[in-house]
Amino acid sequence: MPSEQLAELCDYLRTHPAVVEKAVIRQSYHDAAQTSGSIKLGDDTAAIPDGEEWLLMAGEAMLPNFISKEPWFAGYCAVMANVSDIAAMGGRPLAIVDMIWKSDESLAETLWTGMKAASQRYQVPIVGGHTSNCAPTTLLGASILGKAKRLLTSFDARPGDELLMAVDLRGAWYGDNPFWNASTTADEEQLRGDIELLPQIAEARLSNAAKDISNGGIFGTLMMLLECSNVGAQVDIDSIPRPDRCPLTHWSTAFPSFGYLITCLPENRHPIIERFNARGLSCESVGVITAERALVLSDGDDSTTIWRENEIV
Repeated sequence: MPSEQLAELCDYLRTHPAVVEKAVIRQSYHDAAQTSGSIKLGDDTAAIPDGEEWLLMAGEAMLPNFISKEPWFAGYCAVMANVSDIAAMGGRPLAIVDMIWKSDESLAETLWTGMKAASQRYQVPIVGGHTSNCAPTTLLGASILGKAKRLLTSFDARPGDELLMAVDLRGAWYGDNPFWNASTTADEEQLRGDIELLPQIAEARLSNAAKDISNGGIFGTLMMLLECSNVGAQVDIDSIPRPDRCPLTHWSTAFPSFGYLITCLPENRHPIIERFNARGLSCESVGVITAERALVLSDGDDSTTIWRENEIV
């Protein structure tokens, strides 16, 4: 029998909408793969060969209820999440374009103010986009262009790799939302320096695979990474870095403003951890990549499989 903590976490994850969505997200891009040419689908961004480097393209859309509830932060996240996607691929962001549909001018202006704030803090210019002034509701999307010298992907995790989690715990919950905010109040130079760690790790060849922790939280994100690489993982839930006095269930599905899963050879674990720690960021080895396509969570001597062959179990 699994321990009480492990059983509670697994029951929570198996029914959480964001985790379930990530577990079957392949269905969303399976048909599109036929028209993508040589570009693999399922990564944080599209990686397009550009000589000896790569152009990176990604996009984010904000949920309507998030826009209505937290319009400034929704605008901010439209930029922040895109920047994180580029970094997770080992890239550096170049520019943002936005797509906004307006039904409420005041609401749209607040969205725009949030976007401008993030653009300034991350030093990624908003260079254009599309605006509709006669929409039935207010909606927001944004796309980003970046560049990478060497990629981190979702397709290159290998059995025997260690699984690391890096996160900025110097933050706080954003209201009653599932967002761990270590961005809006951080020093701007610190933000940009922290994001720079990912391309540096890629270029130093310390890792081949990474993914930023998104709406599906730690385990929804990990399921997507494992699916793309056709591997599995065993995770020690006690080793997961998290805020003080925060229940693991709540933290497991949080969207941190700076949070990444990274795989690496065992000998590269300490060099990577040291890079994050040197900037005041938390980074821990939380598990190992396995050949069996299953996600197994362990707690001491107990273990439970919650995902296998692209399905929640």
